[in-house]
Amino acid sequence: MIQAVFTVESKIITGYEISGHSDFSAQGSDIVCAAVSSAAYMTANTVTDVLGLKCDITVNDGFMKLSLSSAEAQPAQVILNGLLLHLNALCEEYPDFIDLKISEV
Repeated sequence: MIQAVFTVESKIITGYEISGHSDFSAQGSDIVCAAVSSAAYMTANTVTDVLGLKCDITVNDGFMKLSLSSAEAQPAQVILNGLLLHLNALCEEYPDFIDLKISEV
């Protein structure tokens, strides 16, 4: 199962951590993993390369973590909220394969 956790500080999303594999289908044809991975990478690339924000990103097999300071997170709210909405929709469509949580700090 994919675990997605969004970190929220004072109602501002400051990052996300996505880990695991959905096991929806075989590797290479798993549409759930592909949808989550694509959205997570697009978000990270938009935050860093398009918005030019400084953040900490860690990527390993089946793992991505992006963290922003509160100041850097403010201009990224639209894209971070977009990722949250997208993953929430996938969670509703595939509840046995994705778990979504919000961690308020």
